[in-house]
Amino acid sequence: MKEYLIIGNGTAACGCIEGIRSVDSSGRITVVSAEEHEVYCRPLISYYLEGKTDLSRMQYRGDDFYEKNNCSVLFGRRAVELLPDKKQIVLDNGDTLPYSELCLATGSSPFVPPFEGLETVEKKFPFMTLDDALSLEQAISKDSRVLIIGAGLIGLKCAEGISERVASVTVCDLADRVLSSILDSECASMMQHHLEKHGISFRLSDSAAKFEKNRAFMKSGAVVEFDVLVLAVGVRANVSLIKEIGGKVNRGVAVDSAMKTSVPHIFAAGDCAEVYDISAGMSRVLAILPNAYIGGYTAGANMAGGKAVFDNAIPMNSIGFYGLHAMTAGSYEGELYEEKTENSIKRLFVKDDLIKGFILIGCDERAGIYTSMIRNKTPVSSVDFEALKKAATTTAFSPDLRRKMFGGVV
Repeated sequence: MKEYLIIGNGTAACGCIEGIRSVDSSGRITVVSAEEHEVYCRPLISYYLEGKTDLSRMQYRGDDFYEKNNCSVLFGRRAVELLPDKKQIVLDNGDTLPYSELCLATGSSPFVPPFEGLETVEKKFPFMTLDDALSLEQAISKDSRVLIIGAGLIGLKCAEGISERVASVTVCDLADRVLSSILDSECASMMQHHLEKHGISFRLSDSAAKFEKNRAFMKSGAVVEFDVLVLAVGVRANVSLIKEIGGKVNRGVAVDSAMKTSVPHIFAAGDCAEVYDISAGMSRVLAILPNAYIGGYTAGANMAGGKAVFDNAIPMNSIGFYGLHAMTAGSYEGELYEEKTENSIKRLFVKDDLIKGFILIGCDERAGIYTSMIRNKTPVSSVDFEALKKAATTTAFSPDLRRKMFGGVV
């Protein structure tokens, strides 16, 4: 009987469990979970603070998920060392666990720059996990002045989640615009204006140079006083376990389309893994939930002897702030096709007869149609692209292509 071992207990681990069980119904599965919680939907932590969901509804799978899949979970334990020659791992309590096949689903950790004086700040928090959200909830009050370092997805979702529960929220970032990794200047400006209408203040092209307790001395020379600090500068893939044994690592753990690492019998998936982005033509970390699940499922199926591949990864984001939704995917290269109104922007990027990426803000669109065209490399010349520029509709596809791409949707 095979011994399957998964380090991590997030979306990729969930996919890995279900991938294993799609091939092997009897092998033993053990999950090492640093968190004390069952697998939950991490993007919902801001909605929890906002009062739009609760802990039970944040679960990614049902209460019987582990039991149904015959898994044992070691909650509150961390893996500290891999012993590939022995096919074992070492836990933080000194115990060892054997494996036949191992999956690293270790995710990522907050990147905290070496701010001078950061140790003098009493109330400071990252915003990545449920425990982070629970700790932040205990620290804020209706009188709190909150400073968030980072205007990316994590920082802005935190701002939205707490804005109605505190006195003020100020977000700063060295970048000159919000969501700089996924939006261009015009699209970012629309999103920033919308956030400002809901009371969020911004200091862009500026960040903290040093801290003295509840005062941030900014690079611009300004001084920002605060009661609570949230550090949302960015994240780094957790790669140390495999790096220490000589496994191939770049920004993330290098894997092939089967999610195999360079070390035999070790796979990796999720935010710690570096996969091939077909829209950009390069390998990189794509730290988003759908890719984490697909990569985990692929790894699990192959750990159990299957032949699964994950060869159509692309960056995707679907996020909303106070009712204004933004959806992005792929890379922004090639010829730009745009539809724009006062309250919405649609941008499609086309190169070599393929949609390479898109940005949709304030659009009531079936963005999955554009995403499918990117993933499937559907030639623009094979569809009614004039219709697609106006609206994402299956009527732009021939009946045969509709059946092939959308399973018979007409």
